Amino acid sequence: MTVFRDAFGVPHVRAADALTLAREQGLVTARDRGWQIEVDRWRAEGRLAERIGADGLEWDRFARRARLADTAQRAYGALADEDRAFVDAYVEGVNAGRDPAALDAQLRSAVPHEPWPTWVPLGIMLVNHALFSMFPRLLWNEHVRVTLGEDAIDLFDSAEPESSGSNAWALHGSRTASGKPLLAGDPHRMIELPGVYQQVRLACPEFDVLGLAFPGVPGVQHFGHTGTAAWGITNAIAHHVEVFRERLSDDGRSALGPDGWAPVSRHEETIRVRGGADVEVDVVETDRGPMVLDGLSIRFPARVASDVGFSCLLPLLRARTAGDVVEALRGWVDPVNRVLTADADGTVLSLDAGLVVTRAATDRRLPHDAWSEAARPAPWHVLAEPTRVADIAVDANERPADGQRDLGRAYVAPHRARRIRQLLDGGGPFAPADLAAIHGDTMQGSADELLRWVRRADGLSPAAAALRDRLLAWDRHMGAESTDAGAFAAWRTEVAELLTAHPALAPLHAPHGRGVLVDPWLGVGPRVADSLSRLLGATALGLDGDAVAREALERAAAAPETGEPWGHRHRLHPVPTLLGFPGPVVEPVPLSGDTDCVRCTASVPGVSDVSWRGSVARWVWDLGDRDRSRWGVPFGASGDPASPHATDQLTTWAAARTVQVVTDWTLLREEGS
Repeated sequence: MTVFRDAFGVPHVRAADALTLAREQGLVTARDRGWQIEVDRWRAEGRLAERIGADGLEWDRFARRARLADTAQRAYGALADEDRAFVDAYVEGVNAGRDPAALDAQLRSAVPHEPWPTWVPLGIMLVNHALFSMFPRLLWNEHVRVTLGEDAIDLFDSAEPESSGSNAWALHGSRTASGKPLLAGDPHRMIELPGVYQQVRLACPEFDVLGLAFPGVPGVQHFGHTGTAAWGITNAIAHHVEVFRERLSDDGRSALGPDGWAPVSRHEETIRVRGGADVEVDVVETDRGPMVLDGLSIRFPARVASDVGFSCLLPLLRARTAGDVVEALRGWVDPVNRVLTADADGTVLSLDAGLVVTRAATDRRLPHDAWSEAARPAPWHVLAEPTRVADIAVDANERPADGQRDLGRAYVAPHRARRIRQLLDGGGPFAPADLAAIHGDTMQGSADELLRWVRRADGLSPAAAALRDRLLAWDRHMGAESTDAGAFAAWRTEVAELLTAHPALAPLHAPHGRGVLVDPWLGVGPRVADSLSRLLGATALGLDGDAVAREALERAAAAPETGEPWGHRHRLHPVPTLLGFPGPVVEPVPLSGDTDCVRCTASVPGVSDVSWRGSVARWVWDLGDRDRSRWGVPFGASGDPASPHATDQLTTWAAARTVQVVTDWTLLREEGS
């Protein structure tokens, strides 16, 4: 085995065969991201509090009740021999590369460091997606139903706070400078430090693949280029996790289902808490699924199928054509993704991948009663065959135009998708470097919807009238240096605060009673921020949009910060691992873009204008010549703050740019040389 590094410290791993390569990927990951993957291992086991104390207790309670470790173990046991050997080799490498002394130094205490069990990579995959579904959305809808009434649910009907969305687009060779396809995009998630994706290259005689991997998971899962085939994904916003209201018997041993009372599986587990008393957690599973919260169970595909999708990992690495990618992803499970794939022969395909239940749109709105007919298991939806792309294709989590792809309900607003199509239609032929203009576009897609309320404002003071005229003349771009964008954000913040505090929405502030783990999804402020335009028009609730817009103009006109550039208030605020980032704090870099911009640096108006969600990687795959491909992540290849590669990509990322990949072994530095 040999590990090479490029100028940014990205590992290029070369080995004699696939199993040796998997081992060395695990070893390199343990060296580069050891602390990060150890935290995820503890999260998968539900043993975080044992290491970090009470701050990890709520996660551990959820992980135990959701049966994450048990699901991962079942899925591992169901793997085919070849897939299991691939995972085993990766774990062997992780165990060989782990540094318990470094972990102890970070914990400031010595704790037992058992070797990784072989199922842990499957658990880490589950950890990365456990709350990356419509499950929290259904909890919010239920809260709205109880507090405001069912008719109010549609006012908040967007998935944005869960996932922040993602962008991906494909160009047929007829639209490119090389005559071969281009794929590009950027996934949007929490901007974590260290980053959620690891740039990596894996090469052996059988395949040579570069892409973005989840640290702690073997292979290249979501974004990859094999030399002659490439792929990238966005979240399909599918209704693939179902929630049920449960009713248990007085003795807690049975649950009421559609056919009457049926026994439940029930046991207690002990969560050890560093520096505190042990906590007992009651783990209950009904015929629907694990009871993750009091009175609520979930049915999720990985649990039902005992499958985390690891049968896809080797076939993806071996893919040589877009058709191969399609066949590999027929085994994908969770989450349900939209996929764009292309190959060097010029084929471009669009498809959905994953397991999703067959439900009518009306049944995707709220939790179901466990004793109702809706609680009976539904068959898996038969996903449509891939469609050929002869020009361009864009996926940005918007509601699909084709009803066959309508798998969810609370899709993201179409602003990003429309803007990407507009930019692609207005340009070309495109080369890889040209796509930086799309990655970096700052047009605020939702601005016009909101500014129509500004246009209607009358009876204003001179200062507020001047602000109104200024906002209407604004070019709608959220540049960090733009004072007009800053003024828009100041007015928008006032709107969000007025609506959040409005008596008509006061019932929403009642305690939801679901626990602190789901607070980010059930907070009123963030939900209002994502629904400003709809709420301003909610006259049925007693909201007067004209009055709110007018008062917000008066308030913003009187606020001194209204004259500041957008970047003064919109800065990077990465989310560290649950144990913190053991090094210098990343500078609060001013950022262009916003939630509804293609350059997604999401904020939550009325809560905070800093950005902790958005683009966690950018990628451009060239099917004419892989060496013209490009990529980048927010911070760097290393999770060690002492490494020169911990944050050396931050400046490039903040400018929404990428760097060209390097695959020529002679241009890479052999590790240790």
